[in-house]
Amino acid sequence: MNDRILVPYDGSEPAGYALEFAFETFPDADVTALHVIQIPEGYWGAFEGPGISPPVTEKAREYADELLEPARELAADRGRELETEVLAGKPDDRIVEYAEDEGCDVIVVGSHGREGISRVLLGSVAENVVRRSPMPVVVVRNRSQTI
Repeated sequence: MNDRILVPYDGSEPAGYALEFAFETFPDADVTALHVIQIPEGYWGAFEGPGISPPVTEKAREYADELLEPARELAADRGRELETEVLAGKPDDRIVEYAEDEGCDVIVVGSHGREGISRVLLGSVAENVVRRSPMPVVVVRNRSQTI
């Protein structure tokens, strides 16, 4: 039984597909949409660690809350409840950390499916989450394709 599902949410189309997938696949689970405010590596990165979150402006938190509004609307359209959370830091680190701390059973993450040089230059949060997560991770690339 999958009781707690985490969906990293950045407002992108793949994140929306991942949230839809989570609602359809886990109809009885508690779903949380997590947005991570990305902090550029550098000075504040030195202060990151378990339980430590770099400071962010109120404006950044307001933007993150607005970014989560379509996720809340999707949940309402599906007749589902949705918990939302906002953290700051390196997205893949915070996603795995949150899932572990909150006892999530599955992470459902959207992926753009980039390949080649684009993937090397941009990195892949989904790939890093898959590599580091102690719990199962479902990668959703579009409405009909999961990995």
